[in-house]
This record gives sequence, C-alpha cells and structure tokens, in this order.
Amino acid sequence: GQPWSHSTPSSLLGEKEQQEAIEHIDEVQNEIDRLNEQASEEILKVEQKYNKLRQPFFQKRSELIAKIPNFWVTTFVNHPQVSALLGEEDEEALHYLTRVEVTEFEDIKSGYRIDFYFDENPYFENKVLSKEFHLNESGDPSSKSTEIKWKSGKDLTKRSSQTQNKASRKRQHEEPESFFTWFTDHSDAGADELGEVIKDDIWPNPLQYYLVPDMDDEEGEGEEDDDDDEEEEGLEDIDEEGDEDEEGQQRVGLRCLGGLSGHFDNMASPLACLIVMFNGHPCSLR
Repeated sequence: GQPWSHSTPSSLLGEKEQQEAIEHIDEVQNEIDRLNEQASEEILKVEQKYNKLRQPFFQKRSELIAKIPNFWVTTFVNHPQVSALLGEEDEEALHYLTRVEVTEFEDIKSGYRIDFYFDENPYFENKVLSKEFHLNESGDPSSKSTEIKWKSGKDLTKRSSQTQNKASRKRQHEEPESFFTWFTDHSDAGADELGEVIKDDIWPNPLQYYLVPDMDDEEGEGEEDDDDDEEEEGLEDIDEEGDEDEEGQQRVGLRCLGGLSGHFDNMASPLACLIVMFNGHPCSLR
C-alpha cells in the first residue's frame, strides 16, 4: 500500500493543542497508575492469605522429607545450577543437611530467610545456618547470615580458594568458590542467584529434583569429568544470556523482571507476578 502521508492537515493539532493533548494523556496515565497501585495492594493481600494457608503443608512436607536419607543433598546435586557450585567436600558436608526451610516475611515485599539445619558433623559447630534477604522501605536490598563456626582445619571456603582454578570462572565475583562462601557473600543482595533459585525453584517443589535420574550413570561413568565442566560452563552461559530479551525463559522458574524482581516470583503463587505485570514490567513463567 501507499506510505502514510502527512498531508492531512485536518487531523493534525497545532502546537498548543498538542501540548493540551499531552497533558490530558498524562492525567489519564495517572489514573491508570492509581488503578495499578490498587491492584498491587489487593493482589498482595491475596498472596499473604495463601502464604499462610500453605504453611501447614510445608510443615507436613518437611516432616516427611526428614524420613528420607540424603534428600536435600540429592536435590541440590540434581539441580543444574546448584550442582555447578558444589565441590566434592561441599557435597560431603551437605550429607549432614537434614532440613531446609524458606520463610517469606509477612508482608512478602520486605524479603525472606533460608534456614539450613544440620546434624552433628565434622565440618562446623553450627546446628543451623541461615541467610536473610531484606528490602528496606526505599527499596535498597541487603543480606545477612549466620557466621559459620568451622572446626579446626575444616574451613571449606579457605580450602576451595587455594585449589580453585580461577581462570575457569569468568564471573568469579558472582559465583561462590564453595557453596559455603555464599553465606559470607553479601555483595549483591538484590540479585542473589542461589538464594532466588532455592526460594523460587527448589522450595516450591523439591521432589521434582530429588527424583531426577542420574544422567551420568545413563551416559557412562567415563564422561563424569566432562559433565562437571559442562555444568560450570552452563551456569556461565545462563548468566551471560540473561541480559538478552529471553531472560525470563533462561531463568529457572517464575521470573518477574522489574523493580520487585526476586520478591514476587514464587512459582507456587503466580498471582503475585501480576503485581509486577500491572506496573508495566514483563513476566515470564517457565
């Protein structure tokens, strides 16, 4: 067809009328924003209600999981992103992990806490290791965690930094050298990948990862080392591709891309994603 032409003076506004139209658009936009805020508040109330309703089921699930030996270490080893952060000694230490709990703070927006419960073990004195993520009223993220009381000569964070092949990790500042360095890393609380994976992907349904078949066994024992390298590279690939438009699909689970990312992306509650969507940010559900 013919290209659109500017030669329709009757449909064009003068400068003054254009300015008035812009002001009217702004007024309408303010009304839309007000409705969006109202929607956010109402969805948040629904989210808080169902958060409470889920608690007895999470409790029952934890009691049942406690009867299965090595449930959590198996789940972490089977998870593609978490397994890439686990060295052999990390895995040995995680064999003493008996319970994991994720608690979202009551208003949901302000953050969450992850608790790891351990049996008596040869590595550290702590019975519980916790990491908390907070978002203050001005939206600044922060995190804090339990100080690990390592037993003599058993500090895995020091050991891993000595044996770490630093050249193999292009994004070393974002990836813990040992799983346990995550407890001391507070450099980027607003984008803590491991915390978000545990909260949004593993916690809603850990059984799906516990039941994943061991692909190494199926493909043959001899490829084990290659698989480890591929897993590490895979994590870096996900990080690097995350900047592209496909970030929502690349991330595991439900990811809401926007100012509230990381606080409204619980796979168990997709309704909450609408809050971010109402505010003009795209959402992706796996």
